[in-house]
Amino acid sequence: MAFGNLSEKLQSVFKALKGKGRLSEKDVKDAMREVRLALLEADVNFRVVKEFITTLTEKAVGHAVMEALNPGQQVIKLVDEQLTALMGSTQSQLTFSAKPPTVYMMVGLQGAGKTTSSGKLSGILRKQGRKPLLVACDIYRPAAIKQLQVVGKTYNIPVFEMGDKENPAIIAQKGVEYANQNGHDVVLIDTAGRLHIDDELMGELAQVKSTVMPQEILLVVDAMTGQDAVNVAQTFNEKLGLDGIIVTKLDSDTRGGAVLSVKAVTGKPIKYVGMGEKLEDMEPFYPDRMASRILGMGDVLSLIDKAQQAFDEKQAMELEQKIRQNTLTLDDFLVQMQQMKKMGPLKDLLGMMPGIDQSQLAGANIDENALNHVEAIIQSMTKHERRDPSILNGSRKRRIATGSGRTIQDVNRLLKQFEEMRKMMKGLTGSMSGKKGKKGRKGFLPNLPFFN
Repeated sequence: MAFGNLSEKLQSVFKALKGKGRLSEKDVKDAMREVRLALLEADVNFRVVKEFITTLTEKAVGHAVMEALNPGQQVIKLVDEQLTALMGSTQSQLTFSAKPPTVYMMVGLQGAGKTTSSGKLSGILRKQGRKPLLVACDIYRPAAIKQLQVVGKTYNIPVFEMGDKENPAIIAQKGVEYANQNGHDVVLIDTAGRLHIDDELMGELAQVKSTVMPQEILLVVDAMTGQDAVNVAQTFNEKLGLDGIIVTKLDSDTRGGAVLSVKAVTGKPIKYVGMGEKLEDMEPFYPDRMASRILGMGDVLSLIDKAQQAFDEKQAMELEQKIRQNTLTLDDFLVQMQQMKKMGPLKDLLGMMPGIDQSQLAGANIDENALNHVEAIIQSMTKHERRDPSILNGSRKRRIATGSGRTIQDVNRLLKQFEEMRKMMKGLTGSMSGKKGKKGRKGFLPNLPFFN
């Protein structure tokens, strides 16, 4: 999980601070030493760490914190603000040229995920109503053009290519001309990479840049390379002049040093982060939301964004009406499970929820097939059984368990969870309508079988 180790260590520091009624200067400095070690272990650039801790310590030993009624929370607030500032303070969006097509030049080393990111970004822009074109300018890597065509087909984006014999700058120029003639308002140029930065690579990229004059040059870096990613970003920025950065494979990096360092070192914003293989796993980068995730405070806004993308609006309205009328069925429950699956891995979703202990989540055995098991059980029922689970006797449950490949205990557990959810929804609708509903537990959620 992204930032797993850093998040766990920082939360441990804050837990110790929360237990103190007042903080001494020694308490603050001891805590800052632990924060410093946590950041260094997360592979954050040492100069960035030094400046971060210096600024944080100055603020933390100030009057407002030392005299606060809850100084531990004040320190957490300061760390949250500093982390957000470190990563860029606000979201940095793509810019578009006044006269189409807008040209984005995708650059980076081999293996960073440049071609896949080009495809994902084009897919995102297409969903926003744009008409993108991918241009294949990597003429060196075997099957690079074919890979881009496969990626383009995945997201229904056309690819312009001229084979592997023509000069990349010429291909880029012809690609932009083709976009102009065929109504494409966005062009993404997938350039060649190398295993290491060299003069030949930079010379070629500079030639492409001077030929097509891109609106933005976007560098793709691999989060798992840590400090190397930061060094690569610094060099590309010095040689080409970057406009933004896309960080890939963040879901596989437990440290997060690249994300926490690259903006401070290069001065260039992170615009997107890759959190998985699917199109929806490429997310706009929000520094404040990422800081909240790192500090274990959840990320409700990103969770809502994912839900809005995954859930059908008409079905959501119908579900709300059924909840109000207390007529929810197992068919409705099944629809919700199927839409949840579109939102991404359960571990990532749980990590966005406030109040979830991130240290426990890191070591938890989360059953990513839980929703599939629920789906199999419900689909093994008849329509009548889904509408009225009260008719499920022993023999029916045995048939359902056999049909779904699960146990009778699994069937009983699902039915109990469904009944708990119906009771909870009934209590909520009672409260919403001004009636005296049942007093619910704070933060109550249906006990879905995510944990083994």
